Amino acid sequence: MKAWRNFSTWVLALALALVAASPAAGPAVAQDENGFQSYLQVLARIAASEGVSRRTIDSVIPSLTYNSRVVELDRQQPETRPNAPVPSFEPYRRSHVDAARISQGRTAYQRQRWRLERIERETGVPESIMIAIWGHETNYGRVMGGFDLPRALASLAYEGRRRELFSAEFVATLKMIDRGVPRQKLVGSWAGAFGGPQFLPSVYLRLARDGDGDGMADIWNSEADTLASIANYFANAGWRPGQPWGFAVSVPGGLNRSAIAARTTSPRCPRVHARHSQWKTMAEWRALGLVPTGRAWPADGIQASLLEPDGPGKTAYLLTGNYRVILDYNCSNFYALSVGLLADEVER
Repeated sequence: MKAWRNFSTWVLALALALVAASPAAGPAVAQDENGFQSYLQVLARIAASEGVSRRTIDSVIPSLTYNSRVVELDRQQPETRPNAPVPSFEPYRRSHVDAARISQGRTAYQRQRWRLERIERETGVPESIMIAIWGHETNYGRVMGGFDLPRALASLAYEGRRRELFSAEFVATLKMIDRGVPRQKLVGSWAGAFGGPQFLPSVYLRLARDGDGDGMADIWNSEADTLASIANYFANAGWRPGQPWGFAVSVPGGLNRSAIAARTTSPRCPRVHARHSQWKTMAEWRALGLVPTGRAWPADGIQASLLEPDGPGKTAYLLTGNYRVILDYNCSNFYALSVGLLADEVER
């Protein structure tokens, strides 16, 4: 009996040593895995209540395991630090509107002109904006992520910080399978975005479009479907044809910024919108002494807000309602400015 007890103790010690040596297999992970498997049954019931077929539920749910990596990545996002200071825009601009991205964008623009012209006629969304979104999201289809979407989304929903969002997106992936999207295509970013436009599953279900007529909106492999889907998103979000997204301006030193400060708080992305001024017409901005950089004034009646991303004395921008459509795609001033500036460079 003593020998057996010694052997059992040795086995236990060996098991503990192996666990300690493996960062992915610690007690916390084991606990998470057990809880995750229980939570999957909750997701299965939600999916069934929303009409997902039992065949899809039974083919996906049992195959999933907890992915702690996506939870780590989610907890590192800037929104977890809402009071952090806003960095300067200029370094971001240099890295996102760089020579390589501009050159590749111009090549893609010329290669796709026949298709882009047709999509712009149908939607009113500028060709260069479609290309700029594609370039920013996936470097023109080169980088689309390698995470299994159902596993990533179920893990993020289980973690709980944004459970409502991620559980809904998980169910949407199951609905995609029910609609005929092959399971193996459901690969993308750790946060659940995928394909050339980096759509979330719920956005795919609403707005993805078949641009090449083959009967499927294949935003993973079809450039036609990717561009048509981006344009459809922008048209749905309210893009106004014939208006710029915005443009750089010089601001007079004596501008009274307190007099033009915004008086309302945006219900969505308030920190992003808080940096914008009141809305004024182009005629009003011109009367205040602002001067466009390298272009003529648009029509007097178009409204815009002023953004000085790096503060007074640096490059400033007047931004129209179309800029807000870019923010609808990704609510970040740095992102939206870079998309607009890349679009301008691609079109030159």
